[in-house]
Amino acid sequence: MIRFNLLSHSPKAARVAGATLAISAALFMAGCSSTKTEVDPTTGWTAERLYQDAREEMNASNWNAARTRLEAIEARYPFGTYAQQSLIDQAYINWRDEEPEQALAAIDRFQKQYPNHPGSDYMLYLKGLVTFTPPSAVLSQFTRQDPSERDPRGLRESYEAFNELITTYPDSRYADDARKRAAWLVNTIAENEAHVAEYYYSRGAYVAAVNRAQRVITDFEGVPVAERALYIMYLSYDKLEETQLRDDAKRVLDENFPNSEYWKNGLKTKVNYWNPLNWF
Repeated sequence: MIRFNLLSHSPKAARVAGATLAISAALFMAGCSSTKTEVDPTTGWTAERLYQDAREEMNASNWNAARTRLEAIEARYPFGTYAQQSLIDQAYINWRDEEPEQALAAIDRFQKQYPNHPGSDYMLYLKGLVTFTPPSAVLSQFTRQDPSERDPRGLRESYEAFNELITTYPDSRYADDARKRAAWLVNTIAENEAHVAEYYYSRGAYVAAVNRAQRVITDFEGVPVAERALYIMYLSYDKLEETQLRDDAKRVLDENFPNSEYWKNGLKTKVNYWNPLNWF
């Protein structure tokens, strides 16, 4: 067996080995110092002090710092009014900081933990806002694309939250604004159905076009885009050679929208979309 013994080498080898050990020791010490954990400056802070600091950061729009303080409250003081308020503020901060998934997660935790909290109406309102202003709504002024042409899932989730608020808390301070937003959402979702119906018609899927246009008439009473939906139904029934149904669609269109521009311009007729950026 071969054994390595530093003491049996030459003086020069010993010096090299010694230098190597010194460097290794220095690197080891540096590694130890770099892994030393930083001291949390908020250690020992009360829930009240953490919350006051979080509010100051929120007022300055320092969302990350405020979020850190609020999460500390939830972790260190999970019971009491500060923990409840921290969840409310976390949801708000995440919404303002364009973190919708985190905002919805905070709202969900709040609703499960505090179902009878006085702030439940606000959390429903905030839940509606989180999905009410997706990129499709905010950027529509730049892209020239109305929100109804996008995936309506977020719009439906927003409507459900606002509708629950209106139904459960009709006298809430947030109810009036929620009603306006819900009205816009109903029209926008109906417009999406009309877009889909028109797409099917353009592809020759006339039965599917009729079905989607029919949804606008039956599910969204009184919406302006019903005029376009009826005209799509008229065109589709004509292609299907369903003359009786075609004539029925024309009669309903004429009764509800006399002098309709669709008879002159067809599907080139523009729809006056409701833009929420002008409302709120």
